[in-house]
Amino acid sequence: MADSTLSKPTNYIYYLALLVIFGLGIWLILTVGSRINSPRAIATIPATINEAARSPAEAPSRFVDRSPVSILLLQLIVIIVAARLFGSLFRRLGQPPVMGEMVAGIALGPSLLGWLSPQTTAFLFPPSSMTTLGVFSQVGVVLFMFVVGMELDLQHVRERASAAIMVSHVGIVVPFLLGATLALSLYSSVAAPGTSFTAFALFMGIAMSITAFPVLARILKDRGLADTPLGSTALACASIDDVTAWCILAFVVAVTKSTAFIGTALTFGLTLLFVMVMLLLVKPRVETLINRRIADVKYSRIMMASILAFVLSCAWFTETIGIHALFGGFIAGVVMPSSTAVQTFLKEKIESFSSAALLPLFFVFTGLRTQVTLLNDWWGWLMCLVIIVVAIAGKLGGSMLMARWTNMSWRDSFSLGVLMNTRGLVELVVLNIGYDLGILSPRIFVMMVIMALTTTFMTAPLLTLAKVGKPQ
Repeated sequence: MADSTLSKPTNYIYYLALLVIFGLGIWLILTVGSRINSPRAIATIPATINEAARSPAEAPSRFVDRSPVSILLLQLIVIIVAARLFGSLFRRLGQPPVMGEMVAGIALGPSLLGWLSPQTTAFLFPPSSMTTLGVFSQVGVVLFMFVVGMELDLQHVRERASAAIMVSHVGIVVPFLLGATLALSLYSSVAAPGTSFTAFALFMGIAMSITAFPVLARILKDRGLADTPLGSTALACASIDDVTAWCILAFVVAVTKSTAFIGTALTFGLTLLFVMVMLLLVKPRVETLINRRIADVKYSRIMMASILAFVLSCAWFTETIGIHALFGGFIAGVVMPSSTAVQTFLKEKIESFSSAALLPLFFVFTGLRTQVTLLNDWWGWLMCLVIIVVAIAGKLGGSMLMARWTNMSWRDSFSLGVLMNTRGLVELVVLNIGYDLGILSPRIFVMMVIMALTTTFMTAPLLTLAKVGKPQ
C-alpha cells in the first residue's frame, strides 16, 4: 500500500480548497435552511407513544414501594446477563461483542420487551429509576471516552500522515455536507420542536461523520489486520477522525447551548484553552509522574484514585463550561502516557469494570429511548432508508475515493472505506447528546440508531466480501 505521492505544497493547496468548499457549502445550507418553517409537533404519532419513547409505562402501584437500591440491583443483574448473552451470540456470528450489547439494550426497551410485555418493562425500569440509571450510564461513558482517548496512537498518524489526514478529513467533510443537506428535507418534519435549523443541520452533519475508533480497533485485531499497512492507515485515519469530530461536536454543543454569540465564543474559547493547557502543560507532567510511579506497587492504589479523580475533574470542567462531560473524559485519556505498562495498568483497572457493568447501562438507557414502532408509516421507513444510504455514501464512498486518490489499491481503498463507516457505540453517544440537548425528536433518534447499527453490522461481512483479513 502506497502513501500519497502528492508533494507537500500540493497537499496544502488541496486541503485548503477542501476547507473552503466545506465552509461555503455549510454557509449555503444554513442560509437556505433559515427560511424553512420551524419544526412542528408530529401529528401522526399519538402522544402516548411519543411519551413512551422517552420513558416506559408507569409501574403498577404494588411496585411503588420498592427501594431505589433494589430496583438498581435488579436492573444491573438483568442488564449484565443480557449483555453477556447477546455479546456471546454476536461473537459467534462474526460480529464484535459490543454489537450484541447494543442490540441487547434495544431489546430490553420498548422496541421488543416493552412491546411483548409492557408490565415487565414497567417493573424493571420504572420512570422513577431513569435518573439514577442515566447518571450511572453517563459515568460509564465518561470512562469509556477516557479509554478511547488513551488508545489514540499518534505514532500511527506520524507514519502515515499524508494519506491519513486527507482520507479522514474527506471522510468527515463529505458525510457532514450530505447530512446537513439532508437536514433541509427533515427539519420541519422530524426535528424536535423549538430546535433551530442551525443546531439541527450541524448535528445531523456531525452524526453522519462519526467513526467508532474502539470498535474499528477491535475489528482489526480480531481479523489480524492491526499490524498491516491497511490496519495502520485505518487506525491513523480513525484517530484523526475521532479528534476532529469531537472538536466539531464541542463547537456544535456550544452553539446549541448558548443563545448569544458572546456565550458561544466564551465557551469555545474556554474549550480551546482547556485543550491547550492539557496538551502543552498537563500531558508532559502527567507522563513523568505516572511513568515514575507505575512500577511501584505501593503507589498503585493512590495512583488509580488520582487518575480517576483527574478524569472526573476534566469531565466536570467541560460540563461546567458548556461542553459535554464526555469531551473532558476524552481529553483526559489523550494526555495519558502511551507506554504499554501504563495502558495495560489502566485498562485492567478501568476498562474491565466499565465495559462489563457501566456501559451496558448506557445501551439500555439508549434502548429505552428507542421505540421502533414510532416508524409507523411508509414515509418514516423511507426516510430511515435514505439516512442509511446517505451515511454509507458519505463515509464509505468519500473515504474510499480519497484513499484511491492517494494511490491505495481499489481493494484496500474499499476496505478502508468500510472500516471508516463503522460507527458503533461512539455514534450512540453522539445521538444521546443530541437527544438530551433537545435537537433530536424521538422519531429521528430511532432512525439514527438504526443507521448506527446497520453501518456497524455491515463492516465484517463487507470485509469478508473483499477478502481482507480473517477472524482469529
